[in-house]
Amino acid sequence: MTATTRPTPTASRAAWARKHLFRTPRDSVITVITAAVLFVIVWRTIRFVFFTGRWEIVRVNLGLYLYGRYPTDDLWRLVVTLVVISATAGLIAGIIAKRTRIAAQAAGTPLPGTSIVGRIVELAFRLWPVVVLVALLLLLSETITPTLVTLATVAAAIAGRLVGALLPKRATFLAFVLPGVLPVVLLPFLTAAQGWDDWGGFMLTIFLAAVSMLACFPLGLVLALARRSTLPAVRVIGVGVIEFFRGVPLVVLVLMSSVALGFFLPQSILPGKVVRVIVAFTIFTAAYVAEIVRGGLQSVPRGQTEAAQALGMSPFRVTGWIVLPQALRNVIPALVGQFISLFKDTTLVFVIGFLDVLSVADAVTKQSQFDLANFAEATAFASLLFWVGSYTLSRESQRLEQRLGVGTR
Repeated sequence: MTATTRPTPTASRAAWARKHLFRTPRDSVITVITAAVLFVIVWRTIRFVFFTGRWEIVRVNLGLYLYGRYPTDDLWRLVVTLVVISATAGLIAGIIAKRTRIAAQAAGTPLPGTSIVGRIVELAFRLWPVVVLVALLLLLSETITPTLVTLATVAAAIAGRLVGALLPKRATFLAFVLPGVLPVVLLPFLTAAQGWDDWGGFMLTIFLAAVSMLACFPLGLVLALARRSTLPAVRVIGVGVIEFFRGVPLVVLVLMSSVALGFFLPQSILPGKVVRVIVAFTIFTAAYVAEIVRGGLQSVPRGQTEAAQALGMSPFRVTGWIVLPQALRNVIPALVGQFISLFKDTTLVFVIGFLDVLSVADAVTKQSQFDLANFAEATAFASLLFWVGSYTLSRESQRLEQRLGVGTR
């Protein structure tokens, strides 16, 4: 009896290449041309980044990119804010980890133990684009202060994680309360130095995107439920709001919020430009979120609703406990895609005079020591900031999908 020999990895890769890349002469030609084009693109990108790129324009204007015209004497407020947010995130992570561990032990499946160093390494690999961006920013900075701020931020996160793991079980409510309390405390602290209508750079982009995301989700949820309501008046209002704002370009809403709203409201009660822009982003995105959630609601089998009603559950409990959890689980990819789109759409605020990241990339080329020849470097750095944010959101979304088993049965 002869023993069968398993193919070596090299033979397996060669067989895969012959099957998928060089199966026919036409496939071979397409493969060679595509490989050549990719090689040229990769080589030119590497040459631009490491050899020919003139990155002095980014080094000189790094602060303008990150926090706009925020007063230099008050930058300590940004440092305190970063440290507090990092410590709070670590605290929430510790609380959630402890609750997960207790639940797993109660079910008889204890989680494998991992040291704090192992968790840091795992998190660094998970968020490698953010780590690379931070390292790049530290390389571009000309003082040791950013390095100290980074170390303080990491230390605050580790300390928060350790404290969160030591808190009693009844402290779980902090994981839900702190995200709502933190903005109320930190925003007045930041605006004490400069009002948010004068913010700029990546700080303004993050602020607009984060607040709009947090506000548009519950509003979109309400609109989706209103559109599926059995009450005609509620359904008509939901459909009207969704279809109107989905049919209007976002740039028009941004312009109307900045210019046209002043014709209808007196100046004494007219909110600031940032507030008006956030409202425009929120309502516009909420209309799309509503349609995404409505698709998720329709994906839940009707039999589950009928079974819950047969058990005597009220309509609110059926929706909140049976339908919504499954619907939201099914539409996580689409929701995150819409949030990423909102994050990139914040660049539209340049039309009303805000100095966002993209506006900074255009403005720095008009400085006396630079010119339009540096436009590629200035824009590439702004693109990197957006790519890191979008890619991180996408990867964390995929991780959440895997944990929830989205797409599996």
